[in-house]
Amino acid sequence: MFETLSDRLTATFKNLRGKGRLSDADIDATAREIRVALLEADVALPVVRQFISAVKERARGAEVHQALNPAQQVIKIVNEELIRILGGETRRLRFAKTPPTVIMLAGLQGSGKTTLAGKLAKWLKDQGHQPVLVAADLQRPNAVQQLQVIGERAGVPVFAPAPGNGVGDPVEVARQSIEHARAKLYDVVIVDTAGRLGIDEEMMKQAADIRDAVRPDEILFVVDAMIGQDAVTTAQAFLDGVGFDGVVLTKLDGDARGGAALSVAYVTGRQVMFASNGEKLDDFDVFHPDRMASRILGMGDVLTLIEQAEKAFDAQQAEEMARKLAGAEQDFTLEDFLQQMEQVRKLGSISKLLGMLPGMNEIRDQINQIDDRELDRIAAIIKSMTPAERRDPKILNASRRARIARGSGTQVSDVNQLVERFFEARKFMNQMARGAMPGLPGMPGLGRGKKAKGKAKAKKAKARSGNPARREAEIQAALARQAEAGQQLPANFQLPKEFKDFLPPQG
Repeated sequence: MFETLSDRLTATFKNLRGKGRLSDADIDATAREIRVALLEADVALPVVRQFISAVKERARGAEVHQALNPAQQVIKIVNEELIRILGGETRRLRFAKTPPTVIMLAGLQGSGKTTLAGKLAKWLKDQGHQPVLVAADLQRPNAVQQLQVIGERAGVPVFAPAPGNGVGDPVEVARQSIEHARAKLYDVVIVDTAGRLGIDEEMMKQAADIRDAVRPDEILFVVDAMIGQDAVTTAQAFLDGVGFDGVVLTKLDGDARGGAALSVAYVTGRQVMFASNGEKLDDFDVFHPDRMASRILGMGDVLTLIEQAEKAFDAQQAEEMARKLAGAEQDFTLEDFLQQMEQVRKLGSISKLLGMLPGMNEIRDQINQIDDRELDRIAAIIKSMTPAERRDPKILNASRRARIARGSGTQVSDVNQLVERFFEARKFMNQMARGAMPGLPGMPGLGRGKKAKGKAKAKKAKARSGNPARREAEIQAALARQAEAGQQLPANFQLPKEFKDFLPPQG
């Protein structure tokens, strides 16, 4: 979503690099470029003005003029100001001292409230809570049925006493849900309320009545990150009419300019708490202002990547895989390779994972061209092999490879390429696991070439000086070191003629 803004800011900072000192003109030019980038990203004008004013004021201060690298200092200032307008610190949910904790969702129709309710419920369930979803949107056609389907997929119960489609009292349903939660020992109640295509008095009154009936611990305003400036207007209207405690951004994986995310927190004074960035129920994360600012500036989001990996990878399997990689090369089989690949798939698309690494915005076009279906083709090839072939790919002769290609719907060249890449990857990972850096001779665990298998090659003799006096000093020093080490020379030792030619005449 922030690709355009990220590209503009990256290009702006490139112009600063290499300058030992920044003049006022440089600062003004940089501020002007940042202002244009923010406006193009559809950030609200009051936010842009405040942001540029703060950056210029700090850039003209001592922290830049006295810095060893002024360009990096300006980038640091922009990063800190981005974090500030995004809300500063990460905002966590407040739970009631006496269960159940009541969370009410509000927002316009089409903002993704119902899907978001399911994602939030699954996230809370994974955190060890016992949530229940409440179908209080009784106006939108099939809204109750949609929530029931999502609840089933998330493994979370749904309280839906009214059929919906215009039938039922949403305020009464919300009130009954609290007693239902207490009776069934649910500790979190998530109330999905109705939305409208626009702000109207009826909508605000119904939302306020539900709020008064359930007295929620948290009211979350769900906003579509793709609607631009309207997100700020709508958020302000909800804040004045109903009030809310935090913001949830949906559809962050869209191709819109994303200015809403940079504006809502600043304009309303309510922090963004969660972000939804996909269609799956797992595409839901806590919103971290510092990590989002890092993504916008092209510095990646390694912490989120690590957290996702910890959730997706089994610790015991990872330990077993590390043991295999540290052992003999043949210990790591195609079966293990397939297992690792399936674990990676749980993290999401490869292009999305690579986008979290620092500096990847420089090659974004190449990353966007990565086809995740290639992993499916690789999996099909491996699954078309027999267990013996997966354990020892060296037995794959021409007829076996042709059979595997037919079974997986691929070409023999695809099978050949996979096997070759597997052998190379296995060798690389085995060397890395042994503490070696592949391709650098002399490192632990590395082979030394055909001539040096087994016994290490003798060190090359140190270059000797061509100055006779210095040469004599070197020889005498070497003799002294050998004598100290107990390495006495034989009595009949004679220097080679080549050395005698360099010695001074004996007086």
